[in-house]
Order: sequence, then structure tokens, then C-alpha cells
Amino acid sequence: MRIVSLLPAATDIVAELGLSAQLVGRTHECDWPPREVTSVPVVTGADLDQDTLTSREISDAVGGSAHSGSSLYTLDTEALAGLRPDVVLTQDLCDVCAVSYERVSRTVRLLDADTRVLSLEPRTLDDVLDCLVTVGDLLGVRERAEQRRAELRARLDGVRRSVTGRTRPRVVAIEWLDPLWPAGHWVPDQITTAGGEPLLATPGEHTKPMTWEAVHAVWPDTVLVLPCGFPPERTLQEAELLTRLPGWKDLPAVQAGQVWVLDGPAYFNRPGPRVVRGAEVLAHVLHGVRAGEPVTVAEARPFPGLPGH
Repeated sequence: MRIVSLLPAATDIVAELGLSAQLVGRTHECDWPPREVTSVPVVTGADLDQDTLTSREISDAVGGSAHSGSSLYTLDTEALAGLRPDVVLTQDLCDVCAVSYERVSRTVRLLDADTRVLSLEPRTLDDVLDCLVTVGDLLGVRERAEQRRAELRARLDGVRRSVTGRTRPRVVAIEWLDPLWPAGHWVPDQITTAGGEPLLATPGEHTKPMTWEAVHAVWPDTVLVLPCGFPPERTLQEAELLTRLPGWKDLPAVQAGQVWVLDGPAYFNRPGPRVVRGAEVLAHVLHGVRAGEPVTVAEARPFPGLPGH
């Protein structure tokens, strides 16, 4: 089967199902697993360079008249047609995360091929794991997908056991720095699984920008910084967006040294199998316990300038 993935999380799922060899096309953001996807042809691009623009500039561009959601992304229709895909995996959950389902479907209708389009729209942690079976069923490996889902659920159960009986810290997760934006959808589920109490967002919620006053008012014990699409090094370039805010140093999370920079793209922003690793990372961050493999500095590091660090 010839598979084109137009969503990084879908590429993760294909790899989880052991079908990377059947990928014939991917997005410019699909980067996992690196040794398996690097040689796969890229059929998308982006008009914005996140390495040179600030968070505010990116936000203004996304919300400005020059762009409208998925129009930020270019789709090479000729390249897509040349790949002759049997299946195209896409999404209709976020207008600024990937090429939209509507746009992909419109493009596929123009192809002289019998191509199936599957849109993935998970909102909760359970939904994310169920996507494994949805994709696996379409790709003819349902039994394998159900087994992998069971294994991932077992890992989540292990996280829950590791934090049983511990006091649940109150947690704010920040998905964008300027404007401030709370992490919704499956992230509150990840926090709850890891023994925390999520604030400012509920499981499955598609959130909106929030004021600094709203964050300050809930007085969080822990702050997680995991901007969408930003690896930790990129996030740290804009650390002052938080540290210069009035009352930042007074937050219980800051006083206790419980502000963490996490690898958002790998474990929190994308609704793929690695969200399970995200929950394991949070068990370490929130409670100092080990669930799964040891947590590395690349996965979670203290925010700069905290007491004791």
C-alpha cells in the first residue's frame, strides 16, 4: 500500500504500526522516526519561518489577513499526484497545524486515482490511542493496531500506579507564549494521568488565548512550557516573555522551582503514540518518580533562572 501522511502524528502512527516502508510522501514537519522518514519525499511547505520570527509575529501572521489557517501550508499537488497514493492521512482538528482535510479532499478529487482520504480528529488521550486502530484498520493491520493500543494503555496504567496516593499539584500547561495559550485537547488528560490537576483547560477542549492575569490568579504549583511546534531550544530563546511578566517570581511554581520546558512537538502537541511518553515524562516532572525509561534533559529541563537551579 502506498501511504502519504500529511500530518506528523499520522506519520508517527504509521511507524508505530511498522509500516514506515509503505510511506511514499510526508510533510516537511514529519521527523519521527528520523532514520525511517528522512528519505521519504516531502509534499508540503510553509510560508512562515518559525526560526526567525517571534511568537507574536507568528501569531499575528496566522491570524492576519494574509493567511487563513491551513493556507499557511503549501501542498505540492503535482508531486502528490505523481506518488499515486492509495491512502492519504490528514486532519481536520486545527486550522494552523497542518494542511486541512477539506483542502486535501479537494486536491485528491482532481487526481486520476482511487485514493482514500482519512481525517484524524482526536481530542482526548483515549481518542489518540483509538486513532491507532482507525488507521490500522484502513491499512489492513487492525490486529497489530489493537495490540499496540493495549500496550500503550498498559504504559499509561503504569504511570497512574507510579503516582497513586501522592498529592496532586495544580498545573498550568502553556502551549503558546505570545499570546499566552493554555494547552487543551489531550494534554489535560496527560496531566491527570501523571498525578496532576490541570488548570485553565479541560480534556478535549479546544482552548483560546488567555491573559497573564488569568494564569496568575489560579496560582499554579507547576507550570509546563510546551509551545506548539517549538523544540526546547527554540522555547528558551523567548524565556523572557514569561520572566518579565508582573508577579512571575511570586508564583508558587516559580518559588518551588517547578517550571519546566518540555519537548512539545515530540510528546504533547501531536496526537500520536508518543503522548504516552509525555505522560511518563510528566510523572517525573510532577512527582520525581520513574515511569518507563529515565527522563532526559532533552525531554524535560527546568526553566532558566529558577531558585535552586
